[in-house]
Amino acid sequence: MGHVNQRAMQLFFSLLALIALTGAVVIVFSRLFGRRNAALGELRGSVSTVALPLAALVAVTSMLGSLYFSEVADLVPCTLCWYQRIAMYSTAIILVVATIRRRDWAVRPYALTLAVIGAVVSTYHYLVEWFPEIESDGVCSLTVPCNYVWFRRLGFVTIPFMALCGFLAVGALLAFCRPEEER
Repeated sequence: MGHVNQRAMQLFFSLLALIALTGAVVIVFSRLFGRRNAALGELRGSVSTVALPLAALVAVTSMLGSLYFSEVADLVPCTLCWYQRIAMYSTAIILVVATIRRRDWAVRPYALTLAVIGAVVSTYHYLVEWFPEIESDGVCSLTVPCNYVWFRRLGFVTIPFMALCGFLAVGALLAFCRPEEER
């Protein structure tokens, strides 16, 4: 039963990651082409009204997913996973507090910086999973190597890929969706 539930949760979080990635891509396209396409511009405007709480939701969901995989599914995080966690957990806390403070957009540079750092680490970690030979600086330990893939859903979705999708979604929401007073 536990194995079935773990596989279901892997698929669930994989699908959430793909939804987050799709949302990030749509936000970027709406920013690039919103002036030429009224529907895209209107979409971005609608998302902008809830961008900060939505970014907080993405970050908290990412945080809960990582906690599920380590604390419930017993998947031991590697060094790069810990770096990603530091960035995501901090981002989640900052964005939740900003949302509670009635959408305090002043946190944007801090949360965006953490999201960019997290995305860089996630990208590197994902590449290490596919090309283990690129990890030559000894960041990862022998007991929990960073190139070990706990699971790969849909042929490409792994834990670092999910983290990357979360960071990209948070980054897109913070970078390309502006509150009313800034537009």
